[in-house]
Amino acid sequence: MSHIDQEIPLMRVDFKLNGAHASVEVEPREMLIDVLRDRLHLKGTKRSCDVQVCGACTVLLDGNPASSCTTLCADAHEREITTIEGLAQGRQLDPVQRAFIAHGALQCGFCTPGMILAVKSMLARYDNPSEETVRHYLRGNICRCTGYVKILEAIMDLVHNPSKYQ
Repeated sequence: MSHIDQEIPLMRVDFKLNGAHASVEVEPREMLIDVLRDRLHLKGTKRSCDVQVCGACTVLLDGNPASSCTTLCADAHEREITTIEGLAQGRQLDPVQRAFIAHGALQCGFCTPGMILAVKSMLARYDNPSEETVRHYLRGNICRCTGYVKILEAIMDLVHNPSKYQ
């Protein structure tokens, strides 16, 4: 039997996913995006560039934006992962989601989950971020539809009028 024919041993990865304990058996080389989408059926995390450029695959890893297309699932062991599916509380959307909807800050919606998660991370660190800070946090997220104006308007309105979206 050649080394090519040998089975790759699986490893157990335990993590907190959207507030609940999760455990999966993975090959050491499996990417987080594949586990989230294909095994855990969380389709909000989008595959696009596979090289950490577009932001469509963004999840929060311990509260920080992470490109799930370049993060090994094994690197999530004993960490906390938040996907777009983890933001809403029942039928109540998160304030960032509501602001995006109110301002029409989405068109096709492909980039929207990554954008929203990047904004969630930013708002956890800054109470009153400047437009420059917002642009900095979104630099890793590409939108091909909206032109970013509505996205910036939604975020800045949320920053200046948070009670409007509670």
